[in-house]
Amino acid sequence: MRNGGAGPTLVVVLAVAVLVGGGVMLLLERTLTRILLGVVMLGNGVNLLILLGGRPGGAPIIGTGPVGEMSDPLPQAMVLTSIVITFGFTAFLLAVAYRSWYLSGDDEVPDDLEDRQIISLAEGDEVGAVDRGGEGPNGDPEQVDPEPARRRLRRGEGP
Repeated sequence: MRNGGAGPTLVVVLAVAVLVGGGVMLLLERTLTRILLGVVMLGNGVNLLILLGGRPGGAPIIGTGPVGEMSDPLPQAMVLTSIVITFGFTAFLLAVAYRSWYLSGDDEVPDDLEDRQIISLAEGDEVGAVDRGGEGPNGDPEQVDPEPARRRLRRGEGP
């Protein structure tokens, strides 16, 4: 932050963007170690973003200076709470990663059996885009009518 209180500098905004972007990219990985690093990076980026929301100034302690020149204590309290939550979530992910490494020797998250079954059932239910009946788009009863039923009824057509 600048001393004049004009707002955040470009370097701080870029740091937030890099931390949040890198954290999201790491969260999309399949290994728990990278997911853990992504959570830490994303948490730090969001904490910095919350701090940018407050106004700069002196310490928010009554009696140390004029009230108008004090910084906003709410973003600071929110960041302290966020640090505690991020630390707890990080400890939980560390325990899950250790347990996965201990049981399987790897920390990669596999697909669930239920997910594989749902994917195979969905692939079997897919309908091709080809009109195999030869009726055309207007005579095919399987095609969805894009026009709402109320408009058809107003014109006097049947359902």
